Amino acid sequence: MFRQQPSDLLATHAGAPTTSQPITGGLSPIKLRRALERLRSNGDADVSLSALASDADLSRFHFCRAFKESTGLSPHAWLRQHRLEKAMKMLRDTDESIMSAAVELGYASQSAFAAAFKRLTGETPSDWRRRARCQCN
Repeated sequence: MFRQQPSDLLATHAGAPTTSQPITGGLSPIKLRRALERLRSNGDADVSLSALASDADLSRFHFCRAFKESTGLSPHAWLRQHRLEKAMKMLRDTDESIMSAAVELGYASQSAFAAAFKRLTGETPSDWRRRARCQCN
C-alpha cells in the first residue's frame, strides 16, 4: 500500500508526475478494522484505550500513534467525530428529540451533547436540524 506525500497531492492536481512512498507506520488493515468496529459498536463493548490497545497487541502509546497514523485522528477524536456524524444523520432524518439522540449516542447529558455538537459544527443541534431540513426540502 502506498501513500502520497502532501507535495505529491499538489503535483497530482497540477498534472505533474508523482512519486509514492510505502506506508511505514499505522495499524495493519485487520487491526484497524477491528478497532473501528469496536469504536462503532453501540453495545456494551469496552472501547477504552486499554482494551483497544490490547486487541492490537500494542501499548496504549503505540496504539494511539499507529491509530492516528492510519486515520489522521486520535481514537478519542475519531469516536467523537463518528458519534457527531451519527447525531447529524439522526437530527436530519428523524423526529427524535435532541435528548434522545444524546442518550443514544452515549452523552451524559443534553448539554454535553450540545456543547460537543457546537464545537464541531458551530451551531446548536436544534439550529443545525432546522437548517439541514430546510436545505433538503
